[in-house]
Amino acid sequence: MMRSLARVTALFAAFCCAFVVQASPARAAFPERPIRLIVSFPAGGLGDAVGRILAEGLTTRTGTTFVVENQGGAAGTIGAAMAARATPDGYTMLVSALSVFAIVPNMRKVDFDPLKDLKPIARLGESLRAFAIHPKLPVKTLAEFIAYAKQNPGKLNYGSAGAGSAVHILTESFRRTAGIEMTHVPYRGAAPALQGLLAGDIELMIDTVVIPQIQGGTLRGLAAVGEKRLAELPDLPTLAEAGFPTVRTSGWQGLFGPANLPQDVTDYYAGHVAALFQDETFRKRLLTAGTIPAYLAPAEFTTYVRDDNTYFAKLIAEAGIKLVD
Repeated sequence: MMRSLARVTALFAAFCCAFVVQASPARAAFPERPIRLIVSFPAGGLGDAVGRILAEGLTTRTGTTFVVENQGGAAGTIGAAMAARATPDGYTMLVSALSVFAIVPNMRKVDFDPLKDLKPIARLGESLRAFAIHPKLPVKTLAEFIAYAKQNPGKLNYGSAGAGSAVHILTESFRRTAGIEMTHVPYRGAAPALQGLLAGDIELMIDTVVIPQIQGGTLRGLAAVGEKRLAELPDLPTLAEAGFPTVRTSGWQGLFGPANLPQDVTDYYAGHVAALFQDETFRKRLLTAGTIPAYLAPAEFTTYVRDDNTYFAKLIAEAGIKLVD
């Protein structure tokens, strides 16, 4: 009798398990709702342009809507912190840049750790930049600019997308190498800084957004900031050609997620972004926006981000650059 009871109990348990398995819904395929894509910079700058190009590309490719949300301020760390604290389910992602991962953390304390709290998914591009001045200055070349700055110590102002931004460190590195005195005027993004330069509130800016203005003649270009001359401005010498080969010209944009993003979601994003880079139209849009298409997969991009952090920590310490504004 006990044996029969045990057999009945076992059959009943098996029936219940089968019912539970059949009744449990299958795990929903990712994604099943729109994606929030935080861009850690204000609208109008290079980071914003790259984020929107990526959002449009992924929306078209996957059929899922990617909604861009600009969260600028504090050299990109405000938006990055929001993404770091988001639920790691793939529905909140981040487009950010060099400053958040390699510059600001080496200049001041931030309330999150970019290297630990965010997961690199894909590098998207390397920045194109130019050295531009307001045409009111009576100079035509970089050498003339340096001579003028030395004759007018402390009277020139340079703008950037914010204190601690890549452009801030790049310009400060140039200033120190050239041995000139200038005042840094931080703005809440590249677009406002450009407006300040066009209005004559500042005299100098090194950035991507100045390139069309140099082409149009509203600003005067003195140098290309990169390893090669700009295709848009082939007559503009590089900083290296102008006598400044040691000034760092790095700058990049990338896609990130919260640190604990599941591997299958990481693979989902990395795969779709890699496929976008096979699309010539997508690559041309990035280039037109001012960034050289430069995809890196998650593992390679993670190493790249950490190496940049180490490089800029050393540069900032040796230069004695302080974040006081």
